[in-house]
Amino acid sequence: MRFPTLIIIPLLLGGCEQFRFAKPVEQFPIQTPGSWAAASSGKDKAISTGWLKTFQSRELTQTVDEALEHNRNLKASSARLRAARESLITTRARQRPSVGLGGNASLTSSENGSSPRTTSESYGLTLSARWEPDLWGRLRDATKASEADLRAAEEDFRGARLSLAANTAKAWCNLISSEQEVSLAELTLKSYESNLRIIERNYIGTGEGALDIQFGRTNVSSAKRTLESQKQSRESAARSLELLLGRYPSGSIRTDNDLPVLPPNVPAGLPSQLLERRPDLAAARARVMASAKRADVARKALLPSFSLTGSAGTPTDRFAQLLNPDLLISTIAASVDQVITEGGAVSAEARSALAQNEAAIQDYTQTALEAFQEVEATLSADVSLGAQEKFLNSELEQATLAEKQAERDYSEGINPDILSVLEAQRRANNARASMIRLRNQRLQNRIDLHLALGGDFETQP
Repeated sequence: MRFPTLIIIPLLLGGCEQFRFAKPVEQFPIQTPGSWAAASSGKDKAISTGWLKTFQSRELTQTVDEALEHNRNLKASSARLRAARESLITTRARQRPSVGLGGNASLTSSENGSSPRTTSESYGLTLSARWEPDLWGRLRDATKASEADLRAAEEDFRGARLSLAANTAKAWCNLISSEQEVSLAELTLKSYESNLRIIERNYIGTGEGALDIQFGRTNVSSAKRTLESQKQSRESAARSLELLLGRYPSGSIRTDNDLPVLPPNVPAGLPSQLLERRPDLAAARARVMASAKRADVARKALLPSFSLTGSAGTPTDRFAQLLNPDLLISTIAASVDQVITEGGAVSAEARSALAQNEAAIQDYTQTALEAFQEVEATLSADVSLGAQEKFLNSELEQATLAEKQAERDYSEGINPDILSVLEAQRRANNARASMIRLRNQRLQNRIDLHLALGGDFETQP
């Protein structure tokens, strides 16, 4: 009865020890509101997919395709995903028996005084196997943890694709906006130079308007400075896009002259749907599961482990008899291991794993709150920017009318004050520049909204 007693004692010790630890949390529900606080009517409908197509730009679609194919960060994310898949294969392999094959050969020569030299040969071929029965499910939990890691890596990769598509679209819009501002700065400079020539001719003819000349020259210098600044911004925007495309950032890329038309309002879906749709939330949820399973593995490490080992071999002094079954010698053995005292290391690992599980839960909760904040902020901004564009349209319309009226009055001699013309032109040009920036800002926010909602994109028909 001594052998069963030696097995039962470790079982009792390990079983008592593992129940000292609380069970980890595998799933953590998050309370969500019934609807978005910043959503306008109709935005509780199911979110649309393929948002990239709504911009109706073949060039944009082709640009995103190029980024998805050549971006270095996405390639790195893809490599990490492959590594996670290989890691899962490694973990699953631990549940299966391991088999090894070994061989040896030796030649021994001895000489004793006057006795003749003797030589002996020995050969051996050994087949060994080892298997650890997963009595407590520890290996199964380790496999589930690796499976959850793989799901997290898959969601990370999906999130990287979504983020890259969104950032590429935003960089593309930034480049178009920069090119439009360069064109506006060039037109403004030409207009101010034309004004200066008119002022100088009037001064030569009448001897009046010296102050007007100074104002005119000031405007020309200011317009030249603005043009150089806009050109620098355009090169910076071009380099940012080239970097996303995996190209050398030479700043030479150019794109369409017009910003895409802003799509209609975006259906935002329900807040509860966001938890299932966004890749970062799905990845965080998978990491909660992975941490819980690792905590189970650490807790079950306090239980005894069993292993079965076996070997079979053919020792012989002749190489030709290595595969002779009559010479086969085989052994099989079972062992049980139970940690009795280890300075608290195993228990500390179990507590550490539980703390990691708690950290994963808090990370998931924080990620969810940040996701809700991003959606609410972009929904609110979408409404506000739309209202701002309406006001700016009215401002631009009035500024353009005032500019034309001032130029007409000056050319017809109704109002000889050139300062009125310069001021009217300045206000109109400022409104035009503001419109370019606001339309780009609306597009940037709309892309951010699609990204915040976790909506997928499609570049292929």
